[in-house]
Amino acid sequence: MKIDKSGKTPTVTPLRDGASRAQGSRTADSTPPSSTATSPSTTQNVATNVHLGETAGQLMSLQQAASSTPVVDTKKVAEIKQAISEGRFQVNASAVADGLIASVRDLVSARQSG
Repeated sequence: MKIDKSGKTPTVTPLRDGASRAQGSRTADSTPPSSTATSPSTTQNVATNVHLGETAGQLMSLQQAASSTPVVDTKKVAEIKQAISEGRFQVNASAVADGLIASVRDLVSARQSG
């Protein structure tokens, strides 16, 4: 296979609906059928519809929901700040330790499965 190092971009002729791959992959010395040939002066805007699937739609919905959800609950932060300043806030060391252990387990299992 010869690699062209000229830096020129090859000309691509788009296929219209119903045109076969065989028609679009003709050699340079053959004349393409008039139904697939386009010249720069007669180029038309052609709409292309793309269906990404159900999963892509779900991911887009999740992304929109996540972007509209605040990262920090400012009301909860204000309550905790107030409790700390008044000396009412108490840390439950057991709950913190359990949370850390659960996080480490999740990370280890994700690393092993991925």
